Amino acid sequence: MLELDLQLASDHPAPSEALFRQWCELALRQRSADSELTIRLVDEPEGRELNHTWRQKDYATNVLSFPADVPDELLDIPLLGDLVICVPVVEREAAEQGKSPEAHWAHLVIHGCLHLLGYDHIEDDEAEEMEGLERTLLAELGHPDPYADDEH
Repeated sequence: MLELDLQLASDHPAPSEALFRQWCELALRQRSADSELTIRLVDEPEGRELNHTWRQKDYATNVLSFPADVPDELLDIPLLGDLVICVPVVEREAAEQGKSPEAHWAHLVIHGCLHLLGYDHIEDDEAEEMEGLERTLLAELGHPDPYADDEH
């Protein structure tokens, strides 16, 4: 079971809570345990501040993942962590990359959830595994390969 806390800190339009839940459940289905996570939708000032604070990058990025780092013996809830998604950045990227907004949103939510599960893309072999899983999950939703243009 998924417990999703969707926080709307942006005035920009965003997908429905039902879509966020669908994308999270798809990304987290390999996890047999219950899952609890927060998705916070923000505008660029908050996105920039968080990216600067946690990654030392002075710009708003599309999605930030904050895995819960609480020892299991101290907390008896299935807390995965938080995703912070900068709505204007997602909208701009979808337009610039010629992607449907829904496909880009789905990709970023799935990407963020996989980070919460421990997937990463720093090393090439890890990136291939994570991107392959993203492609598979997005194809199940009927969305195209999000990395297709990156390979040309």
